[in-house]
Formats: sequence, C-alpha cells, structure tokens
Amino acid sequence: MKQIVLVTIWLLMMQVVTAQKKLVVAADGSGKYRTVQAALDAIPSNSKEKVTIYVKNGLYKERIVVDASKPNITLKGEDKQKTILTFDNHAGTRLENGDTLNTWTCASFFLYADDFTAENITFENNAGFNAGQAVALRVEGNRAAFRNCRMQGFQDVLFLSGSGVKHYFRDCYIEGTTDFIFGAATAVFKDCHIHSKKNSHVTAASTNSIIPYGFVFFNCKLTSDSTVNKVSLGRPWSPTASVTYIDCWLDKHILPEGWNNWKRPSNEATARYAEYNSKGPGANPTARVPWSKQLTAEEAKLYTIEKILGPWDPEK
Repeated sequence: MKQIVLVTIWLLMMQVVTAQKKLVVAADGSGKYRTVQAALDAIPSNSKEKVTIYVKNGLYKERIVVDASKPNITLKGEDKQKTILTFDNHAGTRLENGDTLNTWTCASFFLYADDFTAENITFENNAGFNAGQAVALRVEGNRAAFRNCRMQGFQDVLFLSGSGVKHYFRDCYIEGTTDFIFGAATAVFKDCHIHSKKNSHVTAASTNSIIPYGFVFFNCKLTSDSTVNKVSLGRPWSPTASVTYIDCWLDKHILPEGWNNWKRPSNEATARYAEYNSKGPGANPTARVPWSKQLTAEEAKLYTIEKILGPWDPEK
C-alpha cells in the first residue's frame, strides 16, 4: 500500500512538472494566457528548466521582451502563416516619457535570453513602407535558433545585434526593403527564402574584425517584388562586415556588381564579402566588384556549421 501511495505521489509530481514545462497562449482565451508576454512573465527568472510556450493561431499585437534571465525557452506556433506576433514601433517615435525610439529600441520582439528556439511563428513589424527603421525581431542573446519562421516588415527587419553571439535560421522566410538583415552577430541561414520589396540592400553586417564569420547563407533563394530590379547583396555597416553566400539562387533583381561600399571607398579594403557557386539570373561572378571574392571549392569547404557555430549544434 505504501508503495502504491509513493508511486501515486510521484506521478502527480511529474504531472505538475510537465504542466510547468508547457504554457499555452491563445488570443481567443482557450489557453491559459492571452498574450505571449504574459506567458513569458509567468516563467521564473534564472530557472534552469526548459519551457515551451505553445502559441495558437491568432494575431498578437504586442511588444514582446524575452528577458536575459529567462534562457532555455522554446516558442512554438501552431502555423507560421496564422500565428503572427506584430507591433508597429519605428525609429523616431516619441514615447510618453519623452524618449525617442531608435534602431536598438524600435523592435516588435526583443530577445535578450540565451538558448532560445522559435518554430512556426511570424515575427512582424507593420509600421509601414515609409516608417523608416522598424525592427521586427532584435536578437541579442546567444545560441538562438529559428526554424520554419517568418520575419517580415520593411527597413531593418531582422537585427542580429550581439557581437560574437551565434544564431541559426533554417527554412525561414525573411522579407524587407533596406538592410533588412543586419547586425554584428554570426548567423547561419540554411534553406531560407530572402525577399526584397525595394531597390536597396539585403544585408548590412557590422561584424567585428576579430570575428571570423558574419552572415553565411547556405542554399538560400533570393527573390523580389516584380518592380524591384536593383538590389545589392549587402553593404558594410561596419568596415569589416562579413557576408558569404554559398550555393544560393539569385533572381534578376541582384545587381551585376553584387555589393555596395556604402559610399565609403575605404570599406573596399576591409569588407569581407564572398560567394560560391551562385546560381540564377542574378549570379554574375565576372561582373562582381573586384573587392569581393569568388571562393574556390576548397575554400568553400571551410564553411561548415561546426566551424561557424563552434560546439553549439542547432541541427541536433
């Protein structure tokens, strides 16, 4: 009898632990929380427990912050097309307290925690085409992985702002107008769809000179709206920006010269821009700017997930 009681108690305890590990958010009230931020706020600070927040389909208009004290969170949507986290912050907005939003503070979603994973979610900033800088997702924490997600907006959509931190994007759709993938982090983009909505620039990396890899795109597809026909693969936000495209398909909107020096000729001596085996109508290796590099097959082999991201393996 005593053994049965102990087993029953153990089972009840396990049920409590399991319940704590999965939080459900639903805008229609069918979950425990109506907002993503409410679910995040319910997670104890500095907890070592892994927590999954399951977000049901819905439009969630909220400014969301994942605090640095809350690592090991998985944010999982029901359907990436129908689970949308959105807000309309943009640089220049003046807050009630007198502060004015800038590139670092105008995001819809702020991620400061380490070891974060997102799946089947749309991260959006809907401030509008003419709003200027309007970040959908700012990532500062280390080892953030995004799978089957959408990042959409206009200028400065995906801000990978942490220098030396590492991120991973797999099967994601990322669209914007100007510099819509930018920042100082090291990031791998694998099998992603990158879509331009304006004649401008895809990336604006600010990789530190001591960081060997910036943004690396593997087997990605670059497309554009039908009216867009003059887009560069990137321009250097900092002089030592590092961006590499490997085995990517580029549509005709990519300029023959490929890259832009941001009106600073001195950047040409320091920016680290490279391609290998680009395909499609936008692939034009002989016309690329002479200060970019076409990798050899042997050089391209050095770009592996392990070398770029180190001991962290997001593909496990």
